[in-house]
Amino acid sequence: MSEKLQKILAQRGLGSRREMERLIEAGRVRVSGRVAHLGDRIGGEEDITVDGWRLGERRQYAVGRVLMYHKMTGEMCTRSDPKGRPLVFDHLPPIRQGRWVAVGRLDVNSSGLMLFTTDGELAARLMHPSRGIVRRYAARVLGRATPEVMTRLATGLVLEDGPARFLDIQDAGGEGANHWYHVSIAEGRKREVRRLFAAAGLTVSRLIRIAYGPVELPRMLRPGHSRPVPPPLVDLLYREAGLPVPARKA
Repeated sequence: MSEKLQKILAQRGLGSRREMERLIEAGRVRVSGRVAHLGDRIGGEEDITVDGWRLGERRQYAVGRVLMYHKMTGEMCTRSDPKGRPLVFDHLPPIRQGRWVAVGRLDVNSSGLMLFTTDGELAARLMHPSRGIVRRYAARVLGRATPEVMTRLATGLVLEDGPARFLDIQDAGGEGANHWYHVSIAEGRKREVRRLFAAAGLTVSRLIRIAYGPVELPRMLRPGHSRPVPPPLVDLLYREAGLPVPARKA
């Protein structure tokens, strides 16, 4: 059965499906010697090159590697930064083939759990709003939300890009001017947690992602460090992404 070329490239760990579409549109991908076009479908036996580099034999049932990483405040989630700021990719282990693809981002002022995988299709599915993958955060807020404000945050507020709400919001305590809340969202729009609190008249002074889907940030995982996601959780991520769980080598 044939599949779209950009999907195959993403599965090989070369990047997200959107990134692969841009590579194809730029004429940087060839299939059996000819320049590929967006929308091309392949059966898996073709000779594929990207920027002159030939892809190895397709491993149709290979499971992608998945890492959990504890992002530090001040790190960028891009692969390069003109201002020379530190990058999350600087701390990831090297891999021989393909590259690490980030599953979503955190803004420069946020910290906590990030997932990375060598399976671009898995990354794309886990980020897509249609999958409804829940992200959980610990938010330190200046001031304290009244019961009425908490109700508004849970039932929904209108942001500049449409209605939004927390799936769950729990008071996590605090002293003085700061108070902590644990909140959950399922879409992961840009700065959504901060913007929701701001729409309710509250300012987030610190934001930590503590879980992405079934993967939680381990207490012993220090900032700037990573570790492999255990195989049972990797399998669960594939299921939540709506993808078949690839078999592992015996």
